[in-house]
Amino acid sequence: MGFTYDKIRRAAYVLASDAALLTGRYRALPFPEHWRDSLLALCNAGRGPEAEPYRTVPTYRMDGVLQSLAPDLVVRGRGADRQGSAEDFWLYAPADRPHPLPEPAFERLVTAWVRNLRPGTVPVRQIAETVAELRADPPRWREVEVDLLGCARTDGGTAIPAGRQFQLATDHLARRVLDLDPYDTGAGLLRFRAVPRGPRQQGAELMSQPLPHIAKNGGVWWFSVVLAISLHTVPFSARSRLHLHTGVRRWATHPGGDGQLRMPFRRDTSVYLLPPVPWLPGAPASDRYAVARLTRDRGTKAHGWRENGPAGILRDLALGLTFPDPADLLTTPERWIGEGPGVRAAVVHSTHMGAHEVGAGLMPNQRSQLVEWAEQALPEELVRVPDLRRSRLSSHTPANPRPKLQGEAKKAEEVRAAHARRASLAVAVRAITGETDSGGIPVVEIRLLWQSALMRDTAIAALAGVLALPGDGGRPGPEVFDTATPGSPVILRWDTHELSVRLRCLPLTGGLADSLGIDPAIRRKREALAEAIAVRRATVAAFLTADGADPDGPALALVEIDRRTDFTTPLHDPKFALRLGCADAGVVTQFTAVPRKARGYNSEKDVEHRARSGWLDGLRQLGVRVVPEHTLDGLLPAGLRYAAVWMVKRRADGPTRLPRHVPVAVLVSPGRPGSGQAVISGWDPNLGAWVPYPTFLIRLTELAELRDAGVGDGPTPDVKDVEPEEEGTPHRVTHRVRRESMEEQRRKTARYLQRMIRSLRGHPTLLLTHSQNSRSHWPWLQDGQAVADLIRTGHAPAGRLDPDLRLVRVRGAAGRETPQWWGIDNPSGVNGLAAGLWAESVTPVAASERVFYSTTDKAATFRASAVEADKLAPRPLRQGKRKGELTIDTGVPAWNPALMEITVMGCHPEPFEADEGDRPEALALAVHQLRQAPDYLDSLSLPLPLHLAALAQQYVLPTVADEDDASTASSPADDLEGLLGEETASVTDESSDPDPELVAASDFVKAPDLERQLALFG
Repeated sequence: MGFTYDKIRRAAYVLASDAALLTGRYRALPFPEHWRDSLLALCNAGRGPEAEPYRTVPTYRMDGVLQSLAPDLVVRGRGADRQGSAEDFWLYAPADRPHPLPEPAFERLVTAWVRNLRPGTVPVRQIAETVAELRADPPRWREVEVDLLGCARTDGGTAIPAGRQFQLATDHLARRVLDLDPYDTGAGLLRFRAVPRGPRQQGAELMSQPLPHIAKNGGVWWFSVVLAISLHTVPFSARSRLHLHTGVRRWATHPGGDGQLRMPFRRDTSVYLLPPVPWLPGAPASDRYAVARLTRDRGTKAHGWRENGPAGILRDLALGLTFPDPADLLTTPERWIGEGPGVRAAVVHSTHMGAHEVGAGLMPNQRSQLVEWAEQALPEELVRVPDLRRSRLSSHTPANPRPKLQGEAKKAEEVRAAHARRASLAVAVRAITGETDSGGIPVVEIRLLWQSALMRDTAIAALAGVLALPGDGGRPGPEVFDTATPGSPVILRWDTHELSVRLRCLPLTGGLADSLGIDPAIRRKREALAEAIAVRRATVAAFLTADGADPDGPALALVEIDRRTDFTTPLHDPKFALRLGCADAGVVTQFTAVPRKARGYNSEKDVEHRARSGWLDGLRQLGVRVVPEHTLDGLLPAGLRYAAVWMVKRRADGPTRLPRHVPVAVLVSPGRPGSGQAVISGWDPNLGAWVPYPTFLIRLTELAELRDAGVGDGPTPDVKDVEPEEEGTPHRVTHRVRRESMEEQRRKTARYLQRMIRSLRGHPTLLLTHSQNSRSHWPWLQDGQAVADLIRTGHAPAGRLDPDLRLVRVRGAAGRETPQWWGIDNPSGVNGLAAGLWAESVTPVAASERVFYSTTDKAATFRASAVEADKLAPRPLRQGKRKGELTIDTGVPAWNPALMEITVMGCHPEPFEADEGDRPEALALAVHQLRQAPDYLDSLSLPLPLHLAALAQQYVLPTVADEDDASTASSPADDLEGLLGEETASVTDESSDPDPELVAASDFVKAPDLERQLALFG
C-alpha cells in the first residue's frame, strides 16, 4: 500500500499579507498618438468609398516584429480600450538593463512598418512623406515605476489586475529566475533563456538549451525543459496569483518517408531561432530566443517563412548571418539544433508529425525540484499560497465506487455489471418511448453496419457480453451476412425479462464509408466539401430509412469505418457525413475502426477491446449510465438533480469551414437510491422542454445548421453570398458566414439560459458550468463579475438564486489557469500524486470558503509510471528485480492529473424555511464524486453531467440548411475552437504538453523586400 498524501502543494504565489507593494522601474514608450492622423491617412489612401475606412492604426504586425527583433522589450497590445491611456504604455524595458531599442534602430523599424501598412497600393512618394512626418516628431521614452501586483477588487471581492500586470509581473519574475545559477540536473546544467511572448500571449516563458536523447535504436532526439510563468485570479480572492509551470518542448528531429518533416495540415509551425549577434543593427546583444513561423504556400504547396510576420524582416536584417533555408530546415532539422556556427534553429514537434522518442511532460517529484530551484528567485514580497488539505467531510469516493477486483470475483462483477447495464437500458428505452413500467417489455433496436467479417463477428459477441444476453441470438451461417440488404438484414434476437434486443446486421455497401473524394486541386473546397457531405448524408439516411429506421424513435448503430489517418486528407474522412445521415434517420452512432495489419501497426490484436468499448460508448448515447451516488445524506437536499451547461463550438477552419456556437444543457435525474440508474435528458430550445438524451443529440444536427437569407424568422441571415456567372447562365450560390458579434452571441445565450434555468424550478438542482468553455458567452462566470449567491444571465441586474437552484463552476488546467501540484510530506522524501477533494482551510472548513480543488487517480494506462521519474539524469530503481540499478526516464511519457478548481458560486448557506442551509464543502464534494463514474475504467476529466453535455460536440457539424427547410436555428455562429471529438473517459493529462506553438495558418502573403525599403528611406 503506497503512502497516502494528506497535503498537496501548488506552484502558485501571492503578495504577502504584510507586503505593501511589489514594484518595478521601467523605461516606457507611449504609443505616439500624434502620429495617428498621418498613419490613418496612409492606411486609407486609395481605398474606394465603399470600403470601410480604418479607424485605428493597425499595429499588430509591428508589435510582433518588435517582440522578435528586440526580445528584451515587453510589448503591450494596443487594444481599443487602451488607446490614449495615460497610465499604460506601448513598450516597456527594465530600467536597470541596457536599452533594448536605441533610436536609430527604432527609426529603421518604423520605416519598415510604414512601408508595409499598404504594400504595393500607395505611391512611394506618399510613404516617404509620411515617414518624414513621423521622424520629425518621434516619441520619447519615460522613466516610470509600476505596481506589479497591487489591484482593485470587484463587488464580489475578487482581484482585478491591471492589463499590463499580466506581462510585467511575469516578466519581472522570469528575469529574476534567469539571474539564478544554472539548474543542476545531476548529469549536467540547464541554462535557461527567455522566449519572447507576443502582445496577445500573456505571461513569460523560459526555455533551456536543446538536450539530446539517444533512443534504444541509436537515434538522437532533442528536447528542452520549459518554465512558464502566468498571472491569474481566483474567485472571491483579493490577491492575484503567479503560477509556475514546468514542462517539456520536443523538437522535430527526424524527417519522414518523403525526406522532410511532416508538417501539420493547415497550420503554421513555430521555429525557435538563436543568433550569435543581435538581429537588429544597433541593438544590444540579447541572449533571448526569437520565434518565427513556417507556413505553406497555398499556391506552390511549398513551405516558407511567414512573410506577413517577423520572419521575412528577420531574414533581411540578419546581416552576415545565414538564415535557415526552409527546405534545408525541413530535410535536415538536426543540423540546426544545439551548438554550432551561425544562427541556430529548432522546429517545434507536434503530434501531427508522428511519434517522438522523448516522452512528454515531467512527473511530480522532478517538477517539484525544478520549482524549488526557481523559488529562490522570489522577491521577499511574494509567498507561496497555503498548502491544500484533504477534506474530511465524508468519503471522497461515491457510494457505488468502481470495484477493484481480481480473478473470479472480477468475472462475477462483470456479469453483475452487465445485468445492471441491461436494466439501465430498459429504463432508457422507456424514457425514449414515454412508456411506463406497466407498458410491457420494451424492445430496443440496434444496428451493426460492418465492413470486415472479423469486426462483425467480434462485435456480435461483444454486444452479448456487455448486456449479458443469453445464447447466440439465432445467428445464421457466415454466408448469410453477405447477402443482407436494407429492409432484409440479418436480425439476431435476444429476449430477457427486462427487455428484448434486436440486432440488425448490414454490410456497409455502396461506398457509404468510402472517401468523400474532394479533389485537393479545386479552389472552392468549402463548397465542394459541403456538397459531398450533403450527398453522403442523404444517401446514408436513405440507406437506413429503407431498413426501417424511424426518426421519431432514436436507435443505435455501431459503424465500422477506416481510421482518419487512412484517408488521404482530413477532407476525405466521411465520419461526420455518416453521423449526420444516421441522425437524419433517427439513429445515434458510435464508430469503430476497421481492423488492419500494416507495418508498425496491428489493430487486429485489440479488436475485442475496441468492439466492447464501441458498444459501451454507443449505449451511453442511448442514456445508459451508472451515476455516481453521493455519500452526503443530510448534507444535500433530498433528490438532488444535476444540470450542466456547455457551449459547443466549431471553428471556421473545422471540417466544413463553417463556424458555429450552440449552447447545450443536460439534466441528470438520479433514480432509486442504490441502483446507480438515472434518467438523462437534454434541453430542446425549440420545444422549451427536456427530451431524452438520444433525441437531444439527434436534434442538435438541426440546431447546428446555418440558414440562407430570407429563411426563418431571424432578423439577420447567418449566411448569404450570391456570385453571378456569365450573362445568361444560372447564378451559383456560395455561402459566406456572417460572423455575429460577441454581444449578439451573448444575447442569444442569455435567452437560452433564462428559459432553461426557469424550467429547473420546483426540484432541487445543482447547475454545473465550466469556466474556460462558457465564460465568454455567459460573463457571470468570469472571476471579475461573480458575486457569491447571486446569478445573472443577461442585462438585468443580478438576483438571488431560486430556492431550488445551486450554481457551481469548475475550471481546469487549460491556459495554465490552475497551478501544477504535488503531494508532500512523504517520509521517503518523494513528492507524488494524490486523489481527493482539497481545501485551503484546516478542517472543519469554514462556511465562507467557496473554492475547492479536485484531483483524481492516475489513468490505468499510466498506473505503473513512477512519481520520481527523472528525464534529465539517471536514478536508482526503488523496487522490482532491478532494484538499485540506474535508469533514466527521458523516453517515458509523464502523466499528472490536472488540478480542477471547484467554485461554489451560488448556494443557500443560511437556513431557508425548513432547510438547514447549504454547506459549500458538501456541494464541492458531490461534484468531485461525480467525476468517478463506476462504468468507466478511469475517472473523468469533467463531472459526469458536464461530460455528457460536452459529448454533444460530436453531433454539431455546421452545415448550410436546405433552402426549402423553413425551421430556424436558435444559436449564433462562433469561431472558437471545439473541445471534444470522440468520447473519452480518462482524466485530463496535464503533462501531455499540447502544442501551444501551433497556430491557424493564414493566407500566404508576400511582403516587399525590407532591405530595398531601408535603402530607399535611408
